[in-house]
Amino acid sequence: MDFGFGPDDEAFRGEARRWLAAHLTGGYGGVRGRGRPGSEHEGVAERRAWERELGRGGWIGLGWGSDAYGNRRATLTQQVVWAEEYARARAPGRHGHIGENLLAPTLLAYGSKEQREEFLPPIARGEVLWCQGYSEPGAGSDLAGVRTRAVRDGEMYAVTGQKIWTSLAHEADWCFVLARTEEGSRGHRGLSFLLVPMDQPGRVEVRPIRQLTGTSEFNEVFFDGARARAGHVVGGAGQGWRVAMGLLGFERGVSTLVQQIGFAQELAAVVREAVASGAVRDAVVRERLERLWAELWVMRWNALRTLGGAGAGAGAGGGAGAGVGAGARAGGGAGAVVEGGAPSVAKLLWGRWHQGLGELAVLVRGAAGAVGPSDWSADAPYELDEAQRLHLFTRADTIYGGSDEVQRNIIAERVLGLPREAREPR
Repeated sequence: MDFGFGPDDEAFRGEARRWLAAHLTGGYGGVRGRGRPGSEHEGVAERRAWERELGRGGWIGLGWGSDAYGNRRATLTQQVVWAEEYARARAPGRHGHIGENLLAPTLLAYGSKEQREEFLPPIARGEVLWCQGYSEPGAGSDLAGVRTRAVRDGEMYAVTGQKIWTSLAHEADWCFVLARTEEGSRGHRGLSFLLVPMDQPGRVEVRPIRQLTGTSEFNEVFFDGARARAGHVVGGAGQGWRVAMGLLGFERGVSTLVQQIGFAQELAAVVREAVASGAVRDAVVRERLERLWAELWVMRWNALRTLGGAGAGAGAGGGAGAGVGAGARAGGGAGAVVEGGAPSVAKLLWGRWHQGLGELAVLVRGAAGAVGPSDWSADAPYELDEAQRLHLFTRADTIYGGSDEVQRNIIAERVLGLPREAREPR
């Protein structure tokens, strides 16, 4: 494997660095480093405007494999370069990542020409935000238990049900919803993947869920006969499970590398705090820091190796599945679907790793890590600092996006061929 960057990548790096330096000024400069996981409530208006700024620069949709939607076209290694420069510049947390990195590759793989032409350009311009309607109170990690219904009514569907843990639903314009469209169906059968507009007063209600961090980027969403066009069913009626699982493969593709760049910044901050507090002199703390550093590099190499394997057959023409190294520089894309147990392995690795980092972020500060700001009073809202927010947010890392237990079952049953776990009938 070639884990390096070529001359074209470095030229691309220079362009990205210059653009970020020129545009992260004024009001945008004020939201640098803000809006990360656990603090999505920060600088909402400025970050939404920043999405449109990114769109005008063509920086949204780099890996779509085509520049037909107003975006730039970039190889896999160039996408990694952009993510590195974005993190280095401490650019604000992205508002539009769900549409860009989850829905868009799904439409490119399963959507119709009309769906792509309707939905991809607004995403590329940074004008439309999306949320994901998968989990339900009785169907979290096990999506086969979805109960939300969508009943065909002429050229429309009426969607009724409840979704939960829906990130950024309170700001999203659209939601892609996994719903049951076949009466009496169970499990994986009879599901469809629908695109549902959120601006439907009386038919779509969003209720924020307040978390330990004091923020509420997660929501409950209630659909009461919400309308969705029949032409907005992706992949065809009854094909929702196939489309939904394909989307999860995209979620754990190139975005895994992007995520790790943020992890590296967080680790660097914890190291600085350990040095400042003197905690680094403790042999146990020092060993944990060294282990986290080594494991982060292992995760990066594993992700690069996996993506390289996923794109090995893409050819020099590139497109959605091209790999790392020379093949990636020839024309890789963010749409590489990682097959088999690789997505589950990646999720197990980073979930536990990030949770351990969150614990250490507070530990290295000693007793000070357990208390709030010194000027806190009963008349002011209780605020968490960055390390405390990281610690509390990471408690969910081994649950959301597919719990560790589910990932281990997938690896055991689908990769190792072990006997399936006994399940009660629905």
